[in-house]
Amino acid sequence: MQAQKRKLKYHVAMTLDGFIAREDDSTDFFPHLSPPDHVMDYLDDLASAYDTVVMGRSTYEFGLKAGVTDPYPSMETHVCSRSMKESPSPRVNLVREDVVGFVRELKSRPGQQKDMSRIVRAARLSVGKDIYLCGGGLLAKTLFDAGLIDEVIIKVNPVLLGSGKALAPRLSQLVGLELLGTQTYQSGVVVLHYSVKR
Repeated sequence: MQAQKRKLKYHVAMTLDGFIAREDDSTDFFPHLSPPDHVMDYLDDLASAYDTVVMGRSTYEFGLKAGVTDPYPSMETHVCSRSMKESPSPRVNLVREDVVGFVRELKSRPGQQKDMSRIVRAARLSVGKDIYLCGGGLLAKTLFDAGLIDEVIIKVNPVLLGSGKALAPRLSQLVGLELLGTQTYQSGVVVLHYSVKR
């Protein structure tokens, strides 16, 4: 039996008007909502759904400025950047060339299957966990244009920014989406889950 390809899921927070960051890459406009009811579900998703994360340089540098060199220690981590010369962490792989080819190959890998009992591991040998595309509008645009993103999970925050970095700027073609589910939280955050139409 052929192993099922893993899905690449663009899992990202945005404002109601479609921005994921200010022009300077800051995200201080996302309110520190009370109660932060959506945060536990997000952390559960990270632990259960993904074993690999791909991000752009700007997203990675957000944590790096705070001294975090390995933001997802339980995942295989890849940072796509032409300008970074070397990785600040031996666990973080820099992808400098052919991002599309790299992600295409990554999707065909079986995944790490970390922290699973032998019984569960044996039952799931042919299905690896999915790949988390963590932020990065320009990287998302590249991967949308290549047809590599399978699902989009958007955490819509109840705030309007007016300008900034778009969710997926200047796409080369329309990307049709099919709604898979929604979740509304007391904080006003709404999570929208879509599959990409092929």
